[in-house]
Amino acid sequence: MFSEDDHLILNVDDTDAARYAKSRILSRAGFKVIEAPTGGEALRRAKSDKPVLVLLDVKLPDINGFEVCRRLKEDEETRNILVLQTSASYIGTGDKIRALEGGADNYLFEPIEPEELVANVRALLRLGRVERELREVDRRKDEFLAVLAHELRNPLGPIRNAVELLQQSGAHESGKHESAHQTILRQTEHMVRLVDDLLDVARISQGKLALQKQPVELRTVIDSAIETARPMIESRHHTLATSLPSDEIWVDGDSVRLSQTICNLLNNAAKFTRPHGEITLSTELRDGQVRIRVKDNGIGIPSESLDAIFSLFTQAGHAADRVQDGLGIGLSLSKTLVELHSGSIRALSGGMGLGSEFEITLPVLAPGPQKVSSQNNSNPAPAGKYRILVVDDNREAADIICELLRMDGHEVASAHNGADALIAVQRHQPDIVILDIGLPDMDGTTVAGKIRTIPGMEDASLIALTGYGNSSDIERTKAAGFDDHLVKPAKFANLRESIRRLREGAVAKR
Repeated sequence: MFSEDDHLILNVDDTDAARYAKSRILSRAGFKVIEAPTGGEALRRAKSDKPVLVLLDVKLPDINGFEVCRRLKEDEETRNILVLQTSASYIGTGDKIRALEGGADNYLFEPIEPEELVANVRALLRLGRVERELREVDRRKDEFLAVLAHELRNPLGPIRNAVELLQQSGAHESGKHESAHQTILRQTEHMVRLVDDLLDVARISQGKLALQKQPVELRTVIDSAIETARPMIESRHHTLATSLPSDEIWVDGDSVRLSQTICNLLNNAAKFTRPHGEITLSTELRDGQVRIRVKDNGIGIPSESLDAIFSLFTQAGHAADRVQDGLGIGLSLSKTLVELHSGSIRALSGGMGLGSEFEITLPVLAPGPQKVSSQNNSNPAPAGKYRILVVDDNREAADIICELLRMDGHEVASAHNGADALIAVQRHQPDIVILDIGLPDMDGTTVAGKIRTIPGMEDASLIALTGYGNSSDIERTKAAGFDDHLVKPAKFANLRESIRRLREGAVAKR
């Protein structure tokens, strides 16, 4: 709730007694009040003193209140000042309409009861606060879109240049080919991370971000975060020192999301520290909680920005060498993920140029052996060779996947809409169908349902390869009969692993 003491009101009335009465009412209600007896003085004080509201009488000796209101609303410096117009002489409905159409935010007829005046002022101030918040959101949205365009263009330049290098280099210039190849991989990974962060923000805002919680050992989470952040740290020539307890620390959490959170802090430390800086990552167990700290000797955070640093699309500064600063959503995302784990996160800094420290606090599980589901992260080449149908309306995307699958020895066909896909299934009887959801003629889930009714396709494996990646999308494809759901742009290694796992499972069921 706002405090009246924070709001300055300009009371404009040429009648001394009326002006005094209204000022007294507002002052006794807790507002700060300044006065002007004329329209010209009102315009000058509005510019110099920046009140949040002008209580404006219509009848003034030099400029009438309608004209004063019009000038206030047309001036860039004063257009956002609220105007509550009052009148004892102009009592017609037409005058009220004229005032409101001229920009007034409300209109009262005198005599005005003190309670009515205070209530109207407070109501307009609430409205003004909402308008200011909306303007700030709009400003940050515009700023974010500009940053987003910048961040998406950044990797596109190196990708385009790498393609040019591949086109112009000779067949035997393997060094140039490998350099271009690594550039394309790095930059596409950067773009994927940007898109993933945006999707996470959308899921959080819609309340659709679900955690896959289980007992996890903290060291494995930290090791994964360090491994993910290492390219950024090494590219900036930083040193990373770790101080971790020798005993196991178990928490109830989503290992992927916890690793993502710590990785965000490490990446931030790397980005906002000048090259050859120092980063430390430490943990401390105390009172049933574990504190994870990431500290750097970077550019620091102004004291006034420490609370706002976790707001969406916010950054407190920029590194002097203008390293990619990102979208300003990593810390907001980290805060939400930590709080979903019943934890907290805070930022500490001595000020600009004095480095930063971020501390995550999480509750720990009671000591003892914990059961953790093991996952095989190896990615061998497929043991079998299969008939595979790739269905995607993006012909270039389908062609690339087909070529990669043929290099693995598979027999591959493609289709680019649902109707052709059904014809191809009947003709080739594929073991595996890799199917996009957003097809031009029918939904991919509909195609999947029809494929399941074709004789001989009962044991085929259906893989959804789509840009739709929400939990509801995954549930929908599962209900439609898909065996796996991969989100674009999926790594080919993940697609290869899905094929191997699904076909080995199909063989085991026979």
